[in-house]
Amino acid sequence: MEKSNKEKIIQAGKIAKKVVSFAKNLIKPGMPLLEIAEKIEQQIKDLGGEPAFPVNLSINEIAAHYTPNNEDTTTATGLLKVDLGVHIDGWIADTAFSLDLEGNIENKSLIDTAENCLKNALKLVKENIKASEIGKEIYRTAISNNMNPIVNLSGHEIDRYDLHAGISIPNIDDKKDIKLHEGVFAIEPFVTFGNGRVHDGKASGIYTLLDSKNVRSPTAREILTHIIDEYGNLPFCERWLVKEFGAKAKLALRELTMQGNLHQYPQLIEDSRRKVAQAEHTILIQKDDVIVTTE
Repeated sequence: MEKSNKEKIIQAGKIAKKVVSFAKNLIKPGMPLLEIAEKIEQQIKDLGGEPAFPVNLSINEIAAHYTPNNEDTTTATGLLKVDLGVHIDGWIADTAFSLDLEGNIENKSLIDTAENCLKNALKLVKENIKASEIGKEIYRTAISNNMNPIVNLSGHEIDRYDLHAGISIPNIDDKKDIKLHEGVFAIEPFVTFGNGRVHDGKASGIYTLLDSKNVRSPTAREILTHIIDEYGNLPFCERWLVKEFGAKAKLALRELTMQGNLHQYPQLIEDSRRKVAQAEHTILIQKDDVIVTTE
């Protein structure tokens, strides 16, 4: 890897770490999620980065993919998962933490276990380790605390402008013989007292570009051009486009999704509707070294 790219990866991680500290001090029970998201995303920019995806603020049984829209009145409560990403010139740091906003013993236990799953997994990381060995340790840690990992969510390889590239890192021993190589990866255990699987819920307002093919509507074409220029293959959200283009962005997003230009992610809901905690760090694996960029 070129030295300049490595420096961007490490700098993105440093910014993400600072933003996590900022977010932990910012978030209070009852605070509007819209305010939280906008302040976190602005802090990323103020520190010299760009959001790699919309801040996810997922409460209780929603494991992932909740970001507020521009009219959202939801407030911070319960077990809140904050998943944020920073990129510099496309080189990404992805990190997440969970907060107990109700002084609940169950919440604290879930958060502690998710963090221990991540800590124990990071101890194993090196070049050529099997991804399944990391998943096995995450599973062991969760089960030893009478919890289940979310089996159909996983960590992932990260490439330039590509948040989910190549290898997945499971939260269980999937018995596969896939090994980690030099590069950037995110490890992200999710734990629950529930069944340990997620299903698709409501539309999230988070999108990704599938196809840059031309469209007939001038408005949709204008917004598609903006998406390609501003976000490329990175996820973005309705809220960002409404801020830029006003209400017409919603109609354009609907049209672009129907025509196959965009994919809208669903919210991910724990099957038994039990609370979920998440922890995540990004790692840079080199030949003789492993750097946790977001720690």
